[in-house]
Amino acid sequence: MTLQLGVILPTSSPDPEHPILGDVRAAARSAEAAGLESVWAADHLVASGPILDSTVVLATAAAATHRVRVGYGVLLLAMRPVTWAARQVGALQYVSENRLLLGVGTGNPAHGDVGWRAAGASFADRGRRTDEALRLLPDLVAGKRVTLTDGTELALAPVATMPPVLVAGDGPRARRRAAEYADGWITIGASPAQISASARELSTLAEGFGRRAPTITVVAPPLPTATAQAADQLAEYATAGAERVILAPSPTGWEASYEFAAELQQTL
Repeated sequence: MTLQLGVILPTSSPDPEHPILGDVRAAARSAEAAGLESVWAADHLVASGPILDSTVVLATAAAATHRVRVGYGVLLLAMRPVTWAARQVGALQYVSENRLLLGVGTGNPAHGDVGWRAAGASFADRGRRTDEALRLLPDLVAGKRVTLTDGTELALAPVATMPPVLVAGDGPRARRRAAEYADGWITIGASPAQISASARELSTLAEGFGRRAPTITVVAPPLPTATAQAADQLAEYATAGAERVILAPSPTGWEASYEFAAELQQTL
């Protein structure tokens, strides 16, 4: 299987002194022209640096392109009422013509709980609420009648195709969540050896739930700066079981990251 390459849209930054904010339309079009598989946007209410709203960003990227997939990297599902999340996911899947990749996470503790408190959501209970939302989301997006935990019954319209779900997180609970509810698993900065070990674990976990093993997406892998050596490293990731690699943004600007990604795409 050919390894898929994605890039992160210029909408946020881990360094508040050097925000990576750029032209979302131009970035998405550049990624599509380079033949990349996907573009991604992070999701926070309050982060360590400036950040744009993920759903607005992905809708903008989808409107500016025709083929490239748009992905939440990742949606903090438990920060929202599941019905609102389903409305956003379904609408974005509809307007993108089924190009959405739904990455889901529980939030990085490095950002703290300010955003969660501001949203009126429980930071401590986010894992349980994420599981609950993942159980309800497919039926809500599909327009089926759903009974919420408080007894409310509803069905959303118009209906949409449920996008692939990719659960993020490097802990055992996250991998179990991916095996139980998701089509894929997202990890950050893992080596090929770590991917190989995780692939075996995910296969075993998924078998216990009677499901197929989740695919594996690696975000910001430690790649050499030379194209040839980086291509060799990507081949190792593919052999280890990764389906997709999402390249980290360059400190010098999104254009440099995308140019590097375009060069690597030509080697695949």
